[in-house]
Amino acid sequence: MRPQEVEQTLKHGALMGCTEALFTFGERPEEEHGFNDYIHRIGYTTILDYCEAMCKKSIQFGILPHTNAGILTYEEMKRLRPVNASMGLMLETTAKLPAHANSKGKDPEVRIAMIEGAGKLKIPFTTGILLGIGEKTSDREESLIIIRNIHKRYKHIQEVILQNFCPKPGTPMAGFHIPTTDEICATLQLAREILQKDIAIQIPPNLLDASTLISCGVDDLGGVSPLTIDYVNPEHPWPAIEELKKIIGNAELIERLCIYPQFIKRGWYDTNLEPLINQLAQTIKSRSS
Repeated sequence: MRPQEVEQTLKHGALMGCTEALFTFGERPEEEHGFNDYIHRIGYTTILDYCEAMCKKSIQFGILPHTNAGILTYEEMKRLRPVNASMGLMLETTAKLPAHANSKGKDPEVRIAMIEGAGKLKIPFTTGILLGIGEKTSDREESLIIIRNIHKRYKHIQEVILQNFCPKPGTPMAGFHIPTTDEICATLQLAREILQKDIAIQIPPNLLDASTLISCGVDDLGGVSPLTIDYVNPEHPWPAIEELKKIIGNAELIERLCIYPQFIKRGWYDTNLEPLINQLAQTIKSRSS
């Protein structure tokens, strides 16, 4: 998106009551032919320069930034921390799979190192595992244990997403096995057994039938947008708030920020974000009362 598009989205998002701007893009896009020319044309040297600038714009519009930009170094995360309320990276799996053969950033050791780096920097963090990319049940268990152990050391993981891979027609993985509802439920229950109680377990409500999985251990449905599509899975529309209320049945739907309350209490954010965090926390409190 060009800067003008980002600003328009932020402006409209603020008017619609959105509280989070998710900044996500392909890993190390500068390595792709033609990208550097593009980023220079819009006035920036690197994608991180652009991301940092747009995060600042987001704060000006009154929306908290959350960046999920693939593999970042410790120094890069340190640079982005002052303009992000939280950050994220899916672990996906600890298994080394053919699906990841052409992506060096998918190396489990590399991803684990980044998640640990975020912990050292006291960045409230989102991670998770991807289901249906060729992993075994034992791989899922090992991945959840790794996440648990990292959180035991650094206490920075807010939520773990259990996301089903959605095979797309015409791609090499088009024929991959799609996990069944029972399989996903069993994995959710496994996650609830393994992970600490202060970690929320999330599923994407636009990719799964959440109504059948709430009782399996789900306590978070992630972010939904009244304005933008799910750019990663554009063929799956976000459910509206009223639809979410129907999906969860007798459970209670409570709004939250992209930084969870326990991390606000700990002060795990840059001081320049404090006025906006306090303001938005008060706003969602009044909206839910």
